[in-house]
Amino acid sequence: MTTQPSKRTLAEQQFLEEYDVNQYIRPSVSVDMLLFTVVDEETENYRKRSDKALKILLIKRKQHPFQGQWALPGGFVSADESIDEAAIRVLQKETNVSHVYLEQLYTWGDIGRDPRTRVISCSYMALINSELYQVRPGEDADDAQWFHVQDQWTQKKTTVTDKGFMIEKWVELRLWNETDSATATIKLTKTVENSHSKEVHEIIDSSNLAFDHAKMILYALERLRNKVEYTDIAFHLLPELFTLSDLQQVFEVILGKELLAAAFRRKIADKVLETNHIRRNAGHRPSKLYKYNPNWNHEQ
Repeated sequence: MTTQPSKRTLAEQQFLEEYDVNQYIRPSVSVDMLLFTVVDEETENYRKRSDKALKILLIKRKQHPFQGQWALPGGFVSADESIDEAAIRVLQKETNVSHVYLEQLYTWGDIGRDPRTRVISCSYMALINSELYQVRPGEDADDAQWFHVQDQWTQKKTTVTDKGFMIEKWVELRLWNETDSATATIKLTKTVENSHSKEVHEIIDSSNLAFDHAKMILYALERLRNKVEYTDIAFHLLPELFTLSDLQQVFEVILGKELLAAAFRRKIADKVLETNHIRRNAGHRPSKLYKYNPNWNHEQ
């Protein structure tokens, strides 16, 4: 017995057949990748443990707009793929990196953020141990390099209004390596009225950094610092075996502050497992090596 389609089904089929997709403007959709790593910095004192630095991967744009400037690796979403699938594809195509921790951060939809057309972008964050990957630029880039990344608050202003208050903050973003640099100043305005809050990020100036990528980088840094305290995100930046000093330095470089060793080790005790391996380095006492404990209680 053949089941006949209902009147509602027939009506919907007719509606879809007659639907005009051109009655609304269709913005382009893109993905932008924030690829972070933590690396050892060289030190002249062989007895001093290695300092670590947080870096982000940028590509030099080959084409207009912003030709020759540094940008986050990114690309447009195809009609036959999901946004997550596009992020995975773009990351591999633009940087030669795949099978890494990947998290969608935010959707950026300000009008005028791309001079070509209306573009809505989803930013993603990936954390990698850069020693395990051979990063290289895709066809649309002239170069791909790791940059030191640092943000610093330069000014803060609080204003009381009739219905609440407004907080204005200015932050300087610096990106640099041995051959080039980029900078930006971002203003963050938080308005609170009748218990409702709104936050706006505005790029005051930007040098050698394309699009609104300064805002994306700043947002990713804030998210990274918030998540490192209560998730396992930091372990994606480490090799399989590491010392507790290595782990502490990763936390410190992300948070931008020194931590007390005893308090830190108590806090992360359930996140790590001691192994039978030892690291022996000249000028240092042998150090026990640990590994990530996949069974730690994420809800604690």
